[in-house]
Amino acid sequence: MSSTQSRNNLRAHSRYITTHDSEGKARFSDAVPDPAPVRRVMGGDMEFSLMYTTMGFPVSMTDSQDIKTYQDYVVSAPAITIPGGTACRTVDFPPGYTSPMHRTPSCDFGIVIEGEIELVLDSGETRLLKRGDVAVQRGTNHAWRNTGNDTWARMFYVLQSAEKVAIGGKVLEEDEGGID
Repeated sequence: MSSTQSRNNLRAHSRYITTHDSEGKARFSDAVPDPAPVRRVMGGDMEFSLMYTTMGFPVSMTDSQDIKTYQDYVVSAPAITIPGGTACRTVDFPPGYTSPMHRTPSCDFGIVIEGEIELVLDSGETRLLKRGDVAVQRGTNHAWRNTGNDTWARMFYVLQSAEKVAIGGKVLEEDEGGID
């Protein structure tokens, strides 16, 4: 279960979901509260906020089916990715923290919105991402490291389900690296 209470020094954030009234006019949905839910993972080291989820392609928004899917995931958090769907989340990393090395069957778009994050690949290659930089993570084995010694960092991710990657006929298996 999530809360809206964070333990870091980053600004609490909200997400605003739109919908339609019975006349077809755009409105803001009140199906879920605006403040982003916060869930501590990895023994409380990182903080995940599940901003939205979808199931299937194309996404069905008829009768707010997508909102109902999201509400279920707010109550019972998904794994890192959602097979056959998308997950939109933020992740807050404490100072100096490095995530476990992990691989998911997904095509992910990660944007640094606070601090600086180093993307570490299992080959040993790295890239330092600064605010506004984007990483396109294509099913590779990787870790994230907050390079700040006294500041939290925040990443914004959209994770889209994908087929497992195969290299020369060998399928690279998923490994969540123990991320809960």
